[in-house]
Amino acid sequence: MKEITTKALQEKLESGEQVNLIDVREVEEVQDGHIPGIVNIPLGLLEFRMHELDKNKPYIMICRSGGRSGQATAFLTSRGYDVTNMVGGMLDWAGDVQ
Repeated sequence: MKEITTKALQEKLESGEQVNLIDVREVEEVQDGHIPGIVNIPLGLLEFRMHELDKNKPYIMICRSGGRSGQATAFLTSRGYDVTNMVGGMLDWAGDVQ
């Protein structure tokens, strides 16, 4: 499974790199604070909404601690998507939050 640290993702965002962020937390969790620019697809709905994702684009999966995003990464990778898990999740995130 491909992984990225919160610090490496923050550096990408600060340098202006275009990244596709999918936050798999529940709606209420995301409302409490999220990285600007994310798309929220709760893990329980991922199977039904994965058609919204483009297999030709890379995605970084985000959750609270890295567990659910790891599950999402494994699930989407097995279906041919280019996905990376943000290890440590929002608990380790030190960058901007909306």
